[in-house]
Amino acid sequence: MSVLLHISDTHFGTEQAPVMAALLDLAARQQPDLVVLSGDITQRARPAQFRAARAFVDRLGAPVLAIPGNHDIPLLDLRERLTRPYARYAAAFGADLEPVIAAPGWLVIGVNTTRAWRHRNGDLSIAQIDRVARLLGSADPGQLRVVVVHQPLAVSELRDRPHLLRGHDEALRVWAEAGADLLLGGHIHLPYTLALHGQARRLWVVQAGTAVSSRLRPGVPNSVNIVRWAPAQERCRVERWDFLAR
Repeated sequence: MSVLLHISDTHFGTEQAPVMAALLDLAARQQPDLVVLSGDITQRARPAQFRAARAFVDRLGAPVLAIPGNHDIPLLDLRERLTRPYARYAAAFGADLEPVIAAPGWLVIGVNTTRAWRHRNGDLSIAQIDRVARLLGSADPGQLRVVVVHQPLAVSELRDRPHLLRGHDEALRVWAEAGADLLLGGHIHLPYTLALHGQARRLWVVQAGTAVSSRLRPGVPNSVNIVRWAPAQERCRVERWDFLAR
């Protein structure tokens, strides 16, 4: 069985030491094969925050696939935002903003849904949707096909609809036809798993809460997801792990 640890919205600069320690302990016990970090890694895209985030994820003990979130583009430094929006992110997590990891049990595709000229809303271009579809179509039969975005492709509460990715309808249609299994995201600090019907195949949207940040949604604890995939049985299980303070 392969194990993927899905974390999101760490917002370094607002991280909490006890929650970080608990997550490190969880990773040590679960020994994930891959860590997926679905954006908003920092609070204000400051170099020190990126360095702290990189040092932390390196301690999780597995390869990391990361994508930027809207908080990972400088907000207050307008010149940097407009001329080099991803320079600070790239210094810590690499210049590839849409990484792909292929392993015997997994095909995980990162998509950069941020835009330098927008503060919050995410966007998917036709070119991005088509790129992901081509990659999904190249998957081996035993691979779980996972797409990682920052802003959600589907929401569980009506009040979160303004946060939906622009282009989500087309993406869901095309990616279902191409064979996607799981769609991982974050952004709204609300964990949930939704089964989406009405497409060419059933899709599952898996959202993570904020992993270690103090920026909690009311009534929602820090949380991460663990995805377990058994290719031989074609069985996938998604678990939500909450931090509960003693």
